[in-house]
Amino acid sequence: MKIGNTDLGEFPVILAPLEDITDSAFRAICKAHGADLVYTEFISSEALIRDARKSHNKLQFGEIERPLGVQIFGSDISAMQKATEMASEVNPELIDINFGCPVRKIAMKGSGAALLNDVPKMVKITEAVVKATHLPVTVKTRLGWDDKNKNIVDIAERLQDAGIQALTIHGRTRAQMYTGTADWTLIGEVKNNPRMHIPIIGNGDVTCPEIALDMKKRFGVDGIMIGRGAIGNPWIFEDIKSFIRLGVPMPVPALPERVDECLRHIRTAVSKKPERTALLEMRKHYAGYFRGIPNFKPVRMKLLTLTDLAEIEATLLNLKAFGTF
Repeated sequence: MKIGNTDLGEFPVILAPLEDITDSAFRAICKAHGADLVYTEFISSEALIRDARKSHNKLQFGEIERPLGVQIFGSDISAMQKATEMASEVNPELIDINFGCPVRKIAMKGSGAALLNDVPKMVKITEAVVKATHLPVTVKTRLGWDDKNKNIVDIAERLQDAGIQALTIHGRTRAQMYTGTADWTLIGEVKNNPRMHIPIIGNGDVTCPEIALDMKKRFGVDGIMIGRGAIGNPWIFEDIKSFIRLGVPMPVPALPERVDECLRHIRTAVSKKPERTALLEMRKHYAGYFRGIPNFKPVRMKLLTLTDLAEIEATLLNLKAFGTF
């Protein structure tokens, strides 16, 4: 599968953009474990052009993270154009437009999934972004606004005509948010639409290699994007790729390996952002790193209260040595 001039392999496994999750530290770890493409956290076009520090910081990445896409969102066409120009200056492999975020504070401002209710404007934004950059442009979106308005087949054609070079579809409507079960049926319809010639990437509820292979076989998608299934679980990328290639799951990482990787994640994050911010954001990953470890709950509860790096390191090293804190 290729996006522009970037060859992502036969069936890429991709890290989804997740706010306060897919920062530079976690992207690098996921790349080390086989992620074929990673994305920045989503960036507000309005905030970026206003020179907001947090948005500019999100544009920073290391060479080890390539290939990488910068994801932007917004509802103002001019702001999206300017933000695209600014994002293009850091020279990622692609620019991605978020037309899928269901969060109220985003959608109620006319951004993210709200554009599913205004497809003509969605198309105009897409055309403007395509014209504003020399880089390939991709889109991530959902099936539609709600069960009565699942218009992704039509949207996909129109976005392709507007010039995008790949499309990622999350198998839920905006109304579903992250509840219920992802429906890949319409993702398959888009992929098998004879009018479509760009890569179609499926997203939603892929939490293990078996599900990934099943989605590949049943719906014929060109790649898989992993979101919540990757939180605290960077091994999922190499696990899926191994299972698709060999049909055998990889061994579950032992406790010492999990501790070492979690510590590497924490230390890298602290080196890139204020310590308190990094440690607070790491709290979202602990359950994933140590899922299935017996009697981990007391350790997790302690980690969720600590705000000092040395104490967190000591707690994790005790866990590694003794299986407890």
